[in-house]
Amino acid sequence: MPVPWFLLSLALGRSPVVLSLERLVGPQDATHCSPGLSCRLWDSDILCLPGDIVPAPGPVLAPTHLQTELVLRCQKETDCDLCLRVAVHLAVHGHWEEPEDEEKFGGAADSGVEEPRNASLQAQVVLSFQAYPTARCVLLEVQVPAALVQFGQSVGSVVYDCFEAALGSEVRIWSYTQPRYEKELNHTQQLPAPSTLRQGSELLSSPESVPRTFSLWVIWLSSPWGRFFEHWIDVGDCRGLEVWNSIPSCWALPWLNVSADGDNVHLVLNVSEEQHFGLSLYWNQVQGPPKPRWHKNLTGPQIITLNHTDLVPCLCIQVWPLEPDSVRTNICPFREDPRAHQNLWQAARLQLLTLQSWLLDAPCSLPAEAALCWRAPGGDPCQPLVPPLSWENVTVDKVLEFPLLKGHPNLCVQVNSSEKLQLQECLWADSLGPLKDDVLLLETRGPQDNRSLCALEPSGCTSLPSKASTRAARLGEYLLQDLQSGQCLQLWDDDLGALWACPMDKYIHKRWALVWLACLLFAAALSLILLLKKDHAKAAARGRAALLLYSADDSGFERLVGALASALCQLPLRVAVDLWSRRELSAQGPVAWFHAQRRQTLQEGGVVVLLFSPGAVALCSEWLQDGVSGPGAHGPHDAFRASLSCVLPDFLQGRAPGSYVGACFDRLLHPDAVPALFRTVPVFTLPSQLPDFLGALQQPRAPRSGRLQERAEQVSRALQPALDSYFHPPGTPAPGRGVGPGAGPGAGDGT
Repeated sequence: MPVPWFLLSLALGRSPVVLSLERLVGPQDATHCSPGLSCRLWDSDILCLPGDIVPAPGPVLAPTHLQTELVLRCQKETDCDLCLRVAVHLAVHGHWEEPEDEEKFGGAADSGVEEPRNASLQAQVVLSFQAYPTARCVLLEVQVPAALVQFGQSVGSVVYDCFEAALGSEVRIWSYTQPRYEKELNHTQQLPAPSTLRQGSELLSSPESVPRTFSLWVIWLSSPWGRFFEHWIDVGDCRGLEVWNSIPSCWALPWLNVSADGDNVHLVLNVSEEQHFGLSLYWNQVQGPPKPRWHKNLTGPQIITLNHTDLVPCLCIQVWPLEPDSVRTNICPFREDPRAHQNLWQAARLQLLTLQSWLLDAPCSLPAEAALCWRAPGGDPCQPLVPPLSWENVTVDKVLEFPLLKGHPNLCVQVNSSEKLQLQECLWADSLGPLKDDVLLLETRGPQDNRSLCALEPSGCTSLPSKASTRAARLGEYLLQDLQSGQCLQLWDDDLGALWACPMDKYIHKRWALVWLACLLFAAALSLILLLKKDHAKAAARGRAALLLYSADDSGFERLVGALASALCQLPLRVAVDLWSRRELSAQGPVAWFHAQRRQTLQEGGVVVLLFSPGAVALCSEWLQDGVSGPGAHGPHDAFRASLSCVLPDFLQGRAPGSYVGACFDRLLHPDAVPALFRTVPVFTLPSQLPDFLGALQQPRAPRSGRLQERAEQVSRALQPALDSYFHPPGTPAPGRGVGPGAGPGAGDGT
């Protein structure tokens, strides 16, 4: 059963506070102002464009304070909406500039100058409202008579009726003049939430029995042993309003309960099966519109599952009935939760935009400050460069800049919050490579061109030159020479000082160069010896490569060739034959496949075996007579026909001995039937000359193995069933299958 995480419970108290709200009749907005002032509301909304601050030409009206009040806007007695009334208090700021030529005229009054001083003041006051998902801006025109214009004094207020907002929503209000002479005022108003309280299965319907607020009990499970801590969040409830039964959206909305099951968070909405409502999750933003995360229209009871890592302080829940003009309920229960803040920092990222500009990307706004630090290789902590640089306040999603001249992989950005390090990233390492073994020199400039240098080290900043025993002190003279010769990279510069990055690797490696060189030569020689031994052992273990070429006279002969190839594979030989490469042969073509196999075999010191048959002899004779292969009943996979185009040049140019071996089967073809050109290499009959044939297949300089006869018998036994099947097929009394010169019974016996 899920463990309760958020429990909705009634706040204790026998005398709940009940708010009495003023009723406004009619849908139109209106405005009124303090006695003596005149004001007017523009008929339509305007664009929310504050613009830049401009200098005041003289005395101007400026908003000094915002005051809000909840009222009801009613169409009928029982059909009202909650509305926010805003009062803007105004004062006179600025003063008249003295005329430049006043003394020239002896202080005489000029009617063109005095008239503006006695004139009334006018202002256009903008009110900007934002309540997710609604935003609007209205314009109020205010005029103050000259009698009330006193510099620095309040002149009264102008009241706007009114801005309708969803129950439970957070309304943000800004006020400024147009044009804008000063920074805008801002105010945030949290509206009461709709009733989300149930007791058992019955909705609490008596306004006297329900207090103005309810509480959200947050229980974080911090370990499997049940340790937890709790946090209370107060949320307004519209049932605390005296006229709650006049607001339809207060009557019935889903009851929301949040529970946890392991690493998952469940949003449980207990409503009737017929009720339709919308549910939205969004990130509430201090600046800018909210960022929607998830939205669905649902019906009846629902359980929505979230990952606990998705909970951040600005994650809010919005619920509303799917009815025309329904009011939406907004609840943000994670604002003060420590683990939500921990998730926020885990989701925050630093992004480098240009050499000098970067920003902090995070779901929610957060208080933070950032500074540069220098990180040296070796695992030492990153050392903040404060001073000479300073900490800068950080705003989420706002571009920030550091006054750098050049980037460096050792420069990193540290982000602190509440004096605790939260983020550290070396933004320039991605584009400039890994950390370098450089020393950072800090130059401090004083009066009369006095300057001092120190090298930043884990123990502190070592003055240069220095007699200390640190690395930078020992190499201080060389570092100063590099700085003067321009070999150091300047990272920052202003009137108070500068930062320089000087390379150190050349000094560290110089004294060990000869030692390293000797070690490398020794390691290279040892590796070469081991590699030669490994290659020799690997070649011996793999065996010699053998490419078997034959003419596919018929299917029976192909089976005989396959048996021979399989038997040879039992020896230390790597046999290649087209029977086992039909897919490659079809894809590449016979000529390309044979050329590739022949080149690889000869490059590895292997041997090409020409297995002669009556069909092969006939093809060779045609090639020797015409120079081309004549047509015949040969399949598309006949590599022997394709191989003659490059086999013959090897024989004609004398390159065949040592790389080629001929063979034929007893009782199928006599060796004398093989064309004379191909008898320039040994031609063996099988299986009678198997020992000599296997000896010719060994490596050229390999010693004659005493097991050669044993291996020949092994191959003969493996080959005999195929020979018997070929020369004595079942149901065929005649043993002869010859189809070419020298074929027939007894051909291999010489009789």
